[in-house]
Amino acid sequence: MSREERVANRFEGKVAVVTGAGRGIGRETALLFAREGAGVVVNDLGGGPLGGGGDPAVAEAVVAEIAAAGGTAVPETSSVASLAGGKRVVEAALDSFGRLDFLVNVAGIARPHRIWELSEEDWDLVHDVNLKAPFATARAAAEPLKRTRGAIVNFSSMSGLGHYAMANYNAAKEGVVGLTRTLARDLGAFGVRANAIRPLSHRSNMAIPEVLETVRYSVEEAGVPPISSEWLSTGGVEPLPQHVAAVVAWLCTEDAAALNGREVFIGGGHVALLQEPQLVRSQFAAAGWTLDALADPAVSRALTWNQRNPFAQGA
Repeated sequence: MSREERVANRFEGKVAVVTGAGRGIGRETALLFAREGAGVVVNDLGGGPLGGGGDPAVAEAVVAEIAAAGGTAVPETSSVASLAGGKRVVEAALDSFGRLDFLVNVAGIARPHRIWELSEEDWDLVHDVNLKAPFATARAAAEPLKRTRGAIVNFSSMSGLGHYAMANYNAAKEGVVGLTRTLARDLGAFGVRANAIRPLSHRSNMAIPEVLETVRYSVEEAGVPPISSEWLSTGGVEPLPQHVAAVVAWLCTEDAAALNGREVFIGGGHVALLQEPQLVRSQFAAAGWTLDALADPAVSRALTWNQRNPFAQGA
């Protein structure tokens, strides 16, 4: 038996909900789950990457593509940025397939602006789609996933570690990490795993001119890494959506059973597990800290040694 025959249909008899599955990474994820034998709920409102609008043909086209390849899928076009929408997408899985094994929250939008230019609408809409939606779907999916001992993969972003003019997006994506860590704790006793993925892809639905301009400014004018605090390597491989989809699917297999509440970076040929946050350069004061104690040169040096402000003008 060939390796291809041994590993085919990893998800036969399983059911996946993929939000934001109409384009880019979400589409590749839905296609991969279907190729591996899963029934797939293709959720996509059909709106644009800046939010707004809607077109049911977007989800329907992916369903048709899956059917043409011999897979099974149903379209679902609700906005998942509300509890009602999250419930509808989970009900689509239960009504169509009778179960739910995997929940993949890909849906997202971006509205880049510098902090003094961000409107309340920019903030609220980005948080609704990027952060409230994973909460809404996970809340609705919790009981069905407990029955199947399933898995959740939420989309965060390396942008959450720092990205010029993207405060609304970054705050929401870091919120996704906190949500994921707590889902792992809430559901872990029932055999359900929840992990977050931080993808890098040149053909993501988020690779729009407004976002690319923030990258250009960071690199060419500010001279700092465009996302996070380091220059990320793709290993010389173009970062494509199918690479991200592969990691999403892997996180739903038993091969990744040891991971729960963790974050995984994927960009081209580079995949990495992010280190859990931890305290470093610890100092202790027997009587507790005061401003004078913190201002002691020895303490200040210990806490700030080898640090610099890379974002100050002229740094």
